[in-house]
Amino acid sequence: MQQDKIATLAELIAASRYSVAFTGAGISTESGIPDFRSPGGVWDKYQPIYFDDFVRSEEMRRESWRRKLQTDKVMNKARPNKGHAVLAELVREEKMLGIITQNIDNLHQVSGVPDEQVVELHGNSTYAKCLDCEERYELAPILEAFEREETLPTCTSCGGLVKTATVSFGQAMPAVAMARAEQFTADCDLFIVLGSSLQVYPAAGFPEFAVQSGAKLVIINRDPTGLDHAADLVIHDSIGETLASAVERLPEM
Repeated sequence: MQQDKIATLAELIAASRYSVAFTGAGISTESGIPDFRSPGGVWDKYQPIYFDDFVRSEEMRRESWRRKLQTDKVMNKARPNKGHAVLAELVREEKMLGIITQNIDNLHQVSGVPDEQVVELHGNSTYAKCLDCEERYELAPILEAFEREETLPTCTSCGGLVKTATVSFGQAMPAVAMARAEQFTADCDLFIVLGSSLQVYPAAGFPEFAVQSGAKLVIINRDPTGLDHAADLVIHDSIGETLASAVERLPEM
């Protein structure tokens, strides 16, 4: 049965002119990054720090950077897995328009996907930005200073607060990324969900929009999702192994 589904996935990819991948935590867990929302995940250990609290409270900013030091011990060891590699190949061979991701780990770019073909709905944890002027800052000097004396970073250009370039609870979704994701979704004929529970909105609205726009919908996720009923193909299995097996069946790209 599973081989039949993999054959169907290969047929859908081969028949598509432009596909789009929508990736969630499930593709990153295969690289050893824990799912923040799963039992035993980060949000079981820590209460989320809301954006307004980060802005208002110096202590909340310190706590945020303390957590960053801890989570980076895991994140920095992660490397792209087989699933990332297959997606990078599909982008390189122009079978995939790009990747819309809920992840913040930068692994799609590390795997070789150009920045302009990755839409990061929840930002990127590998650098920081000023909340006022959006000046970009590398993390190493910030974390070194914080580890020494818990020095909080401020923008050298405008004096604004500096925060990791991720979207916190209560923070507005990035308008440019949302618009790019909408365009990718409107332009594709095959939308492939990989490792997302499709519970976090507005991000999870993109597969619904893809179906409404006439695209085929594939969902590859360990557990059932609320959109399984609307999908043309659902596979509950490993993302990396499933994608690799499907691509092996494709005619030479």
